[in-house]
Amino acid sequence: MTESKITPEVVAEHGLSTQEYEQVLDALGREPNLTELGIFSVMWSEHCSYKSSRIHLKKLPTSGPQVIQGPGENAGVVDIGDGQAAIFKMESHNHPSYIEPYQGAATGVGGILRDVFTMGARPIANLNALRFGRPDHPKMRHLIAGVVSGIGGYGNCVGVPTVGGEVNFHPAYDGNILVNAMTVGLADTDKIFYSAAAGLGNPVVYVGSKTGRDGIHGATMASADFSEDTEEKRPTVQVGDPFTEKLLIEACLELMSSDAIVAIQDMGAAGLTSSSVEMASKGGVGLELDMNAVPCREEGMTPYEMMLSESQERMLMVLKPGREAEAEAIFRKWELDFAVIGRVTNTGHLVLRWNGETAADIPLGPLADDAPCYDRPWVPTPKRAPLHDVQESADVAADLLKLMGCPDLASRRWVWEQYDHMVGANTVQRPGGDAAIVRIGDGPKALAISTDVTPRYCFADPVEGGRQAIAECYRNLSAVGAKPLATTDCMNFGNPQRPEIMGQFVGCIEGMAEACTALDMPIVSGNVSLYNETKNEDGTGSAILPTPAIGGIGLLDDWRKSATVALKQAGEDIWVIGEDGSGHLGQSLWLREIGGREEGPPPPVDLQAERRAGDLVRSLIRGGIATAVHDIADGGLLVALAEMALAGKIGIDVHNGSGLPDHEWGFGEDQGRYVITTGSSDALLETARAAEVRCVKIGQTKQALHLDVAGQRKLALDDLRRANEAFFPTLMSNELAVA
Repeated sequence: MTESKITPEVVAEHGLSTQEYEQVLDALGREPNLTELGIFSVMWSEHCSYKSSRIHLKKLPTSGPQVIQGPGENAGVVDIGDGQAAIFKMESHNHPSYIEPYQGAATGVGGILRDVFTMGARPIANLNALRFGRPDHPKMRHLIAGVVSGIGGYGNCVGVPTVGGEVNFHPAYDGNILVNAMTVGLADTDKIFYSAAAGLGNPVVYVGSKTGRDGIHGATMASADFSEDTEEKRPTVQVGDPFTEKLLIEACLELMSSDAIVAIQDMGAAGLTSSSVEMASKGGVGLELDMNAVPCREEGMTPYEMMLSESQERMLMVLKPGREAEAEAIFRKWELDFAVIGRVTNTGHLVLRWNGETAADIPLGPLADDAPCYDRPWVPTPKRAPLHDVQESADVAADLLKLMGCPDLASRRWVWEQYDHMVGANTVQRPGGDAAIVRIGDGPKALAISTDVTPRYCFADPVEGGRQAIAECYRNLSAVGAKPLATTDCMNFGNPQRPEIMGQFVGCIEGMAEACTALDMPIVSGNVSLYNETKNEDGTGSAILPTPAIGGIGLLDDWRKSATVALKQAGEDIWVIGEDGSGHLGQSLWLREIGGREEGPPPPVDLQAERRAGDLVRSLIRGGIATAVHDIADGGLLVALAEMALAGKIGIDVHNGSGLPDHEWGFGEDQGRYVITTGSSDALLETARAAEVRCVKIGQTKQALHLDVAGQRKLALDDLRRANEAFFPTLMSNELAVA
C-alpha cells in the first residue's frame, strides 16, 4: 500500500493533539499508517470516546429494579411488565444539521432509529428537541425549514410517528443550532440483542446499503467547534434514505426472530470503525476484516475511506456459524446488501486485510477502554444575585397576549403538522400536550414520552438547571397520568477546554444526578455533544447555552384514563396543586420578553415536593377526579391557563388571592406546580390533604377568558389564539422550498 507520510500537519488534520499522537505511538510500538491514524482519530474523537465527559457521567444514577440495560449499549432498556421492554435513546446531530439542515436532521433520525432496532425493538415513536437562534437571523429560516423538513421527510417515510418534542429560540444558538432526536421502541424481554462479539471463527457480516464516501470524518467534525470554513465541511454530512431504512428494520427484525445472531451493532458515527471496535472490545475478542469484501458504491475506495465512511442504513453482525445462507436470503429478499466481511479472532486486535496485504493492525484496548480520559479544569458558575427593581406590570392581560405570541411559547402547529404523528394508529395523545402517549398493542397499556430542558436556567445556575430538567420531565409524564420510569439525556455544551464551560457540564450533571435519584428516574442511555460553539474573528468562542436535553418515558396501565391539557366543560373548579408560589421572576420568560432582562437566579427545585405533587396528580387522574391537567412551566400560571383554555376552547375566570402582585402571581415560574380542573372539589381536597400537598382554588371554567386584574379586563380566546398561532406561519411564509 502506498499512503501519505504521517507528518505533524497530517496528525493535526485528524484532530489529535501532540500528546495523543505520542499515545498512538506507544500503543502500536511504531508509526501508524494513514488508515490506522484515521481509525485512532475517530475513535478518540470527543463524539466517540467521551474523553472529556466520561469521568463525570459516572456520577449519574443508571440502575433500578426497572432497568434491564443501562448506558453502554446502543440504547437503554426498561422493563414495562408482561414480558415487554421499552428501548429508547436520544442523540445529537447538531453540527451536520447546521452545515446541511435537511440531511443533517434526516440522518439524525435514521441513526437513532437504528440504535433502537439494533437492540431488537420495533420503533413506535420519534421525538425531537430543537434549538434555533434569533428568528430574524439571516440563516435561521433556512435552517428551521431544512431541519423540520428533514425530520418529517425521514420519519414519515420510514413509518414511525413523530409524536412530540420541543422547539426553542435564543441568540446563543445563532451559529450552532441543536438537533436532538429520540426514538422509543418495544421488544420482548427475552429477545433483546446486544453488541458484544463472541465465538472464535464466527462470521462477521455487513448488511444494508453500500459504503460510499459521504460522511468521512463526520465524528471528527462533530468534535470541533465551527469557524469560517464551516461550509467547506459539507462533504462530511451523511446522506440518508428512509426507504432503505424501512427495509433494514424489517429485515433485521425478521432475522432476529430466529436465533442466528450472536451480536449486532449499528454503523453510526465513525461507521465501520466504531461498530467493529465496539463489538470486539465489548466481547473481549479480536476481529479480522477483509476490506475487499465490503460492498462499495464508488470505484477505488481505500480501506481508509471504507473504515471512516458514515454512509447510512448499514449494520454489522456476528452470526452463528453455518447461518450465513439463511441470513443472506432474508436480506436479499428485502433488496439489501449482504456480505461476510470477516471473522472473530482471539487476538484482541482489529486487523484489516486488503489486496493480500495488512492494511491495519491495531490492539483494541487503546482504541476503546483505554482511550484518553481527561479530568479537565473547571470552575463553578457564579451564583446570580437576586432580582431588584422589577417594575410592576401596567397591564397583565397585554403581557399575556405578548407572551403567548413570543417565539418560545407560540404554537408549534406549523412544525408538527409536517410530521406524521398518527402512522401506526397507536398515538393516543398528539403533539401539543405535556407528554405524548402511544398505545402498546391493542390493550390498555401505553407509554408516555416527553423531552425537556430549560437552557436559560442551566446557564444561570447549572446545578439548579440540571435538577429542573429532570423535574420538568417528571411533571410532564405525571401530568398525563403516567408513572415515570427512566430517562435518556443529550448533553449539549460548548468547548470543554474552557473551564467555565466544563463547569457548566459538571454542575448540570450534579443537579441531574440529585433529581434522578430523588424521583426514581435513572439515566439509562444518552449522548454527549461538545464543542457546540462558533469561533469569533478574535479567536474567542461563542458557546451555546448549556443544554442537557432530557427524554423521559412513563407507563400508563390504561391510556383511557390519561389526562390532557384541554379544559372539558364550563362550571368546573380550577386548582393549583403544589408548593406555594413566591412569584419567582428570575430567568423567567416574562422578565425577558416584557422587561427585556435575562437576569437573576432560576427558580429553586424542591425534589421531595416534586415527588409528593407528582404522586398526588397521578392519583387524581387515576381516580377520575381531575378532568384536565397541565404543569406550570415556561411563562408561569397564566400561560398554563391560557394554553388549557385554547386547547379546550373554553374560557376561565381566575382571581389572584395570593397576596402577590398580579405579574408575580401570573408569570412567576415557581417549580413543582400543576393546574387541575375538577367537578369534584371535595374529593380533590380530601385526597390532597391525605397526601399533605398544598392546593388552592383560583377560579372556574367559563365561556370567556377573564383575568381578575386592574380594570377587570377580559381577554378573548380568539385574540389569544391569533397571537399564539401567528409566529411560525409569519416567520416561514417567505421561506423557499428546501431541495
